[in-house]
Amino acid sequence: MKTFGYSILVTIICVVTAFYWGQQTPAGGLAAVFLVLILGVMEVSLSFDNAVVNASVLKEMDAKWQQIFLTVGILIAVFGMRLLFPIVIVAIASGQGMIEVTAMALQQPEQYAKYLTDSHVGISAFGGMFLLLVFLYFMMNAEKELHWLGAIEERLSRLGKLDAIEVMIALVILFLLQAFLPLEPAQQISLLVAGVGGVILYVAVSSLDSLFENEEEGAAMVETAKRSGIAGFLYLEILDASFSFDGVIGAFAITRDVVIIMLGLAIGAMFVRSLTVYLVNKGTLDEYVFLEHGAHWAIGALAGIMLASIVMHIPEVITGLIGVAFIAFALVSSMRYKKLQAVK
Repeated sequence: MKTFGYSILVTIICVVTAFYWGQQTPAGGLAAVFLVLILGVMEVSLSFDNAVVNASVLKEMDAKWQQIFLTVGILIAVFGMRLLFPIVIVAIASGQGMIEVTAMALQQPEQYAKYLTDSHVGISAFGGMFLLLVFLYFMMNAEKELHWLGAIEERLSRLGKLDAIEVMIALVILFLLQAFLPLEPAQQISLLVAGVGGVILYVAVSSLDSLFENEEEGAAMVETAKRSGIAGFLYLEILDASFSFDGVIGAFAITRDVVIIMLGLAIGAMFVRSLTVYLVNKGTLDEYVFLEHGAHWAIGALAGIMLASIVMHIPEVITGLIGVAFIAFALVSSMRYKKLQAVK
């Protein structure tokens, strides 16, 4: 209850707000509450692997930055990514100002949703490439000794001995998508620019540790600074943003009401944060050693789904089930590994 207390409080506030907001619409308050709860569950199911990866970073951060992640971070996640970011995207796509777009979102939700959906190619390319690099950097870590999927992960780990192989693979995939996907010229440019932007952002964030570099302190101190300070915080926020892209767009398949969408996704985002803290406090990643591996495979699958969604619709339920399946299999494998180690 201590860990999830704030999430429960936020849920109550969002549900009450949704009921009040729904009473101003023809659908009614109870319908609004139902939609908010559905969106909250959808967000948690899509982001469980996000919580596991967040926990792997958060456990290395000091108490101050953990608290910032849970306070300032949640404000960025809810109001920044679930509300402000879509408005910015629509403002750029439509050439209108932020105030006009905000009014459009409230008064003309169908038109607002159309602009956002029309920007799907760029959003999916940006988020997909960022998540692809998250997956590749974990799997192609040459220093990783424990492998979940045996020969597959071992071979990927060996490839990590090549400098910048992850970036090369990501860019080759991006150029192949740009060359062979049946897209209009404007969409091809959007795909390429947004995809390269996702690659650049990942490389920039993951390279922030060089700001802390000090020959006398050594690599261990650099890694600690990276994970415990602003670099780790930025990495977590951008990772959360990448996960939220599809969730925000997918939410419009459930409702066009941006207030309901924000409230529902806010509940989900808060529970994901609480789940992250729970995993850290319980030492779950240390006890179930393959959980992080499963989460990264789920992220790799999500990256593939985001890139595939550029030309085809993939239901959110499939995305969620794939992530849960990887986590479940990793959990079972971890329990088996733990028993084998105990016998030895």
